[in-house]
Amino acid sequence: MADRNKRLDSNVPGNFYVDATCINCDTCRQLAPLSFEEVGDYSAVSRQPDHDLQIHQAYQALLACPVGSIGTEHSDKARLQTAMASFPLRIENGVSYCGFNSEKSFGANSFFIEHQDGNWLIDSPRYIKHLIEAFERRGGIAQIFLTHKDDVADADKYAAHFGAKRIIHQADSDAAPTAEWVIGGEETVRVGAEFQIIPVPGHTAGSIVLLYRERFLFTGDHLWWNQHTRSLEAPTRLIWRKWALVESIEKLLDYPFEWVLAGHGDRIYFPRSEMQAQLSALVKRRGTKGGVLR
Repeated sequence: MADRNKRLDSNVPGNFYVDATCINCDTCRQLAPLSFEEVGDYSAVSRQPDHDLQIHQAYQALLACPVGSIGTEHSDKARLQTAMASFPLRIENGVSYCGFNSEKSFGANSFFIEHQDGNWLIDSPRYIKHLIEAFERRGGIAQIFLTHKDDVADADKYAAHFGAKRIIHQADSDAAPTAEWVIGGEETVRVGAEFQIIPVPGHTAGSIVLLYRERFLFTGDHLWWNQHTRSLEAPTRLIWRKWALVESIEKLLDYPFEWVLAGHGDRIYFPRSEMQAQLSALVKRRGTKGGVLR
């Protein structure tokens, strides 16, 4: 719960505010980019929402904030309930953003796939009643895909509740030592006709991404969209091995996809040819296979 006594001076005057408990994870800036910006070491309200869509997005950000740093001087319970009901937030073709990001994963995004052969949870949101009931209405969870060790959060609780199989790479398996499926090596693993698990060591030794229908790429902290540079980006710090990261970025040029759905940073859609061009530009900036980060 946000504390108005800790309201940051960087907020503009008005109903919504961010307090000093903010961890600057970027959740609010993704959900309500017209209202929240990064100011110094925190997020802050840079413009008070002034119409229905912006107010709705600001309430979504308030709910999704992993540390409860967003507050209002005067809460609108009806709008808050409407924002609550919007999660999981549908993206396209049975793919949704869960919301309710977890402090345990530094506010990383998590996603949900509805599939006739069993639903997938990609990384973990907070373990809360609203999401449990929402997942139950949509058929439960069969697989929990963990992109890397940093974003496990409450995966064990969701696995226990739904009887789901957790998937993690062996090199990161200390974060989920009782996982039901441990991936080894660097070869792509196909799951049915529509899923591919692609090891991409770099950010961590066991980073993996999930490609669904050769359209949706769930990237964890391996790859994301930067709204400021208008380009795909990858880590420049907190890297296991820089040369491995470069090779893993280049590896994805062999796979067609149209969506990047990241743990941190914005999600983005491009037609396949444009997505390939964006990825090629990132590879060029970072150096070719066998090279080094510049």
